[in-house]
Amino acid sequence: MFRPLAQRLVDPLARLHVNPAHVVLLHTAIGLYAAARIRQGQRLEPALLLQLKTVLDGLDGQLARATGQTTETGRYLDTEMDVVVNAALNVAIEGAPLGLALTILQSVILSVDYLWERDHRAARGEVFRDPPAQAGDDPRMLAVLKAVYAAYFTPQERVLETVFEARLRQVVGPQPTSAQRRAYTPVAINALTANLGLSTQLLALGLAVLVGRPRLYTRSLPVQAALLLGAQWWREAQVQRPPSARPSAQPSSSG
Repeated sequence: MFRPLAQRLVDPLARLHVNPAHVVLLHTAIGLYAAARIRQGQRLEPALLLQLKTVLDGLDGQLARATGQTTETGRYLDTEMDVVVNAALNVAIEGAPLGLALTILQSVILSVDYLWERDHRAARGEVFRDPPAQAGDDPRMLAVLKAVYAAYFTPQERVLETVFEARLRQVVGPQPTSAQRRAYTPVAINALTANLGLSTQLLALGLAVLVGRPRLYTRSLPVQAALLLGAQWWREAQVQRPPSARPSAQPSSSG
């Protein structure tokens, strides 16, 4: 729904020489304003604004790739501004202590999405993300963004990576084979995590806001985490099954 709409906007914005970083800042501002309107008890306006943010959030990356403007700064900025908006939304719904705790849980859910897709591609010798097309990032800005990422995301990723690898080795032994790593990262897992990605999160939140019950969304986050825990157990079971009993391999999605 949202991705095709974003794709249709790429060519017009490319002809106007729009900077993808400006799109990031725009959808960040829209998300923060939506959070303020949710806090005020509004329904239709923030619900629509969240879907506009989703369109623009998909657009900035597509525009950067289409125009050769992918940069390290842009990637860090997009990821970190999403967290800022998520925190504002969760706090608007639940208040500061619980809202911030739920933001961390939400980030862990999205980090699992990132790591499972990365590992799926790595197990098949595929490129996960192309290197940035442009260099010349402002070194001070990039250093700040990297420091923020290292403080917030890197600890999550390292803990999750350690747990996932330890669980694999517990199942198959200290030296997992290539076939076992492929079995541990089935395409079905990618389909699940893709449906728990940020676009789906904002769609679900928008619907909850629209019906006047935004806490339906925040209360779904522990359920989502439990679903991922069940998925982890399932993929461990796939490694233990004989190859003939595993689901047939399917081409990986582009995410």
